[in-house]
Amino acid sequence: MHLTIDGRVVEAVPGQTVLEAARAAGIYIPALCYHPKTGKAGRCRACVVEVEGLRGLKESCALLVKDGMVVRTDTPKVLQTRRMIVELLLSEGHHNCISCQSNADCELQEMAYHLGIERPSYLVESLPTPKDMSSGGIVRDSDKCIQCGRCVVACQHGVVNQVLSFAYRGSHAQVVCDDDQPMGESTCVQCGECVQVCPVGALVLKQPLENKIRPHETTATKVTCPYCGVGCQIDLHTKDNRYAFAMAHEGQWDRQPNKGMLCVKGRFGLDYIDSPDRLRSPLVRKKGKLEKASWDEALDVVAKGLKAIQEKHGPDAVGFFTSAKVSNEENYALQRFGRALIGTNNIDHCARL
Repeated sequence: MHLTIDGRVVEAVPGQTVLEAARAAGIYIPALCYHPKTGKAGRCRACVVEVEGLRGLKESCALLVKDGMVVRTDTPKVLQTRRMIVELLLSEGHHNCISCQSNADCELQEMAYHLGIERPSYLVESLPTPKDMSSGGIVRDSDKCIQCGRCVVACQHGVVNQVLSFAYRGSHAQVVCDDDQPMGESTCVQCGECVQVCPVGALVLKQPLENKIRPHETTATKVTCPYCGVGCQIDLHTKDNRYAFAMAHEGQWDRQPNKGMLCVKGRFGLDYIDSPDRLRSPLVRKKGKLEKASWDEALDVVAKGLKAIQEKHGPDAVGFFTSAKVSNEENYALQRFGRALIGTNNIDHCARL
């Protein structure tokens, strides 16, 4: 299946939207309410395009591709509509990009940059609302919320915690926790998925905010979460070779075991990496005291100790206990070591208990 976007022939597959086909081909179409994990919404109208043969502007995040479709993303009418949408969003909130935690990592800011908007044509005067700092790891700033609905969909249908929802009407409409409770007093489980999908600075992680670390200042390294055997993929963000914060890895999210999501441990439980109490090298007991040793020395001590027990008391005097926090391959290697090399079947696994 082929369609033409801005004069360029693009391949697509049945069931794809115009937005998905364009982004797969590297063509920029802004979309504030759309996220791959939350699906099409058609709410913000930022992704509107013109389609040959169809009247009016169409939301590309909800419009399915058809073979031979001709799409324009940069006509004067399209750009004028997008400018109006961005200016309305900027006029209604306190989008102070210079001091915002999401500066340089904000989709609204990126859209304004592409459209050449430095400041909105008009402002709606309003008093600032205090930030919700009640949560242990998340900061909510309702003044920056553009009511895109991503966090609501992610909470309701993604992780299915059903904490976030829209409340009130008209100009008073806003996203609330439960029946408009502070996040820290609500039933929120602190998974942080709302922060993951938020396109602006309305929901941010508290730790990097307090440490004055912005996302664009960090280096992301893909790692596997150490807390259980699911194998969740994490983008570990570091600055100056020190841990900053963690986000779920979203590359090919639909093929990952965690589907681009994290629990509270994977999101907030990795600051032990730089703890001063963490062991940095093996310890070997010498003359009754634990002393630092190299890995080669420590492994030699373990090997000699196991061999001595095996020779004196037999292989069944040795037992092994494996963990769900390591991979299946590592667990298999340990049970092979116990059964084949040591000669014992005394091996168990924490997940069985």
